[in-house]
Amino acid sequence: MATAIFPEPSASQVALLHRISNIVSSELSLDEMLGEIVGLTVQVTHCDACLVYLVERSTNEIVLRASQVPHQGDLGNIRMQVGEGITGWVVEHHSVVALPENAAADRRFKYFQALIEDTYEAFLSVPLVSGGEVIGAINVHHREPHYHTPDEISLLTFIGEQMGNAISKSILTDENLRLQEETVEMRRQLETRKIVERAKGILQHRHNLTEEEAYLRLRNESRRLRRPMRELAEAIILSEDLSRKSEIAQ
Repeated sequence: MATAIFPEPSASQVALLHRISNIVSSELSLDEMLGEIVGLTVQVTHCDACLVYLVERSTNEIVLRASQVPHQGDLGNIRMQVGEGITGWVVEHHSVVALPENAAADRRFKYFQALIEDTYEAFLSVPLVSGGEVIGAINVHHREPHYHTPDEISLLTFIGEQMGNAISKSILTDENLRLQEETVEMRRQLETRKIVERAKGILQHRHNLTEEEAYLRLRNESRRLRRPMRELAEAIILSEDLSRKSEIAQ
């Protein structure tokens, strides 16, 4: 029985695999990870432009998150529905689209005026995959007609499959950090509210004020002195505590 012979990977392919492995096992932030995807894509395809889209869970929209050509004002703002445009089709069908020329003539193509890339000839889009779920797409553009070789498509598909898991991990990490920050902020606001309420009570008792009058006095003094209301409230509470201790001592 003949033994199947598989071609040995080239030195550049081995280097690429090592780089992907290092990125996947790293603790890079989401933005850093997206930047690495752009870099890997350019290395594999020698493209003129690369765009990375992610599916936003809260809206189920596909959102532009990274690009080779600077699009700072467009990142996070260019959006489409799943199934909309070639990118949406790739996400919906979990499939690759390779157009060697006249990409804009494809019936699925959606033009964005802000993207110069949409005027380029060749277009390749592969899904970003995590756990069998498509979480985004990598789009490759060439200004001139370009035939996407099977090796090129296979390597980019591999990047999409391997990096998808790393992207999901980064997204989860970012979401956890955001939730932690929101929890800390909620606790801080609650503590501030309690301190202000206590300071209001002291002012009401000292000056025979209504609750609203005490709040307005505290707020106006905060504005006049340009100091946070919490800081003034803490000073009022400290003054009250010192006054009580002085009375006890006497």
